[in-house]
Amino acid sequence: MDVAKIQAESRAVSDQVFRELIPVVEDIAVLMADCLKAGGKVMACGNGGSSADAQHFAGELVNRFLMNRRPYAGLALNTDASVMTSISNDFSYEEIYSKQVEGLGRSGDILVGFSTSGNSGNVLKAFEAAKELGIKTVGFLGGSGGKIFPLSDYALLISCSSHTPRIQEGHELMMHLICERVEELMES
Repeated sequence: MDVAKIQAESRAVSDQVFRELIPVVEDIAVLMADCLKAGGKVMACGNGGSSADAQHFAGELVNRFLMNRRPYAGLALNTDASVMTSISNDFSYEEIYSKQVEGLGRSGDILVGFSTSGNSGNVLKAFEAAKELGIKTVGFLGGSGGKIFPLSDYALLISCSSHTPRIQEGHELMMHLICERVEELMES
């Protein structure tokens, strides 16, 4: 393990977030606050570590981030094992999120997809379903953004690293920045 190399990559990711992505973070926070104020919801999905990020994000919305306040409508699509296994058994794993978007999502809602490659098939299908329903899409992506990038209304792209852990560190930083700003916008 080359700690100096990891430290340099981690700093590069943080620098990219603060140098390039803060305007997009602000736009997303405003979009989410407007959605929530209008009675909409924020759905999130991902696979593996990105699945954990989706759950983390939904938890921050529903419970609290920094303020004790009323719950916001946040939903991680990867938490209902019965729904996910029935869809994957009866149809395919690629449809575990798109079917939920079709059943739970409404125009005016937001779908957040976490994918370090930008090519997760089930997240891609969820974004396609969201587009058909008039649901705004936010991609937390890495590398070139993959196939999900062009379907993202808003893309938070960590392009300065190809290492999954560093990309996920950038995603978590931006997720926390968004949560903090959404609370400020909602509670002011």
